[in-house]
Amino acid sequence: MDLWAEVARVFHSEIGFGTMVVRLCVAALLGLVIGLDREYRQHPAGMRTHMLVSLASATFAVLTFELIALTENEGSVVGADPVRAIGAVTAGVSFLAAGTIIQARGRVQGLTTGAGMWLAGAIGLACGIGAFGVATAATLLGVLILALLGLVSPMLPRKEPSDGHSAND
Repeated sequence: MDLWAEVARVFHSEIGFGTMVVRLCVAALLGLVIGLDREYRQHPAGMRTHMLVSLASATFAVLTFELIALTENEGSVVGADPVRAIGAVTAGVSFLAAGTIIQARGRVQGLTTGAGMWLAGAIGLACGIGAFGVATAATLLGVLILALLGLVSPMLPRKEPSDGHSAND
């Protein structure tokens, strides 16, 4: 058995190994960008969490393409619906994001971190399908929202809700 042929078979990708690696790396990098704000503000889900969420989402998107191509190459007729992958990733990321939301002493915390994780999942999916423009635009908008509104928000006057609960992050 030819060792190089076996290595090539193991690392084969229907979309191209280089393309797959680029998609996964860009997803991790853009997840890092979103996570930097959370890390800087010392929130529980920071750079590593956001990078992993984005990378995992991209991996699921790439796997969707790989499975569709694999079944087509084998002549199988599969009712492939790539939108299902988006739904599955969204559900999984939502579960993780919900875990960052804490209610303690009448205060809800972690909503922005959870939303950031959800955004990282969407960015990862965009990278996984090769929509780098969407991923980059979402990353830039997310960073602007986190940074700019993070500076403005503390300056705004706050009215405590009548039930004593607060939704500040």
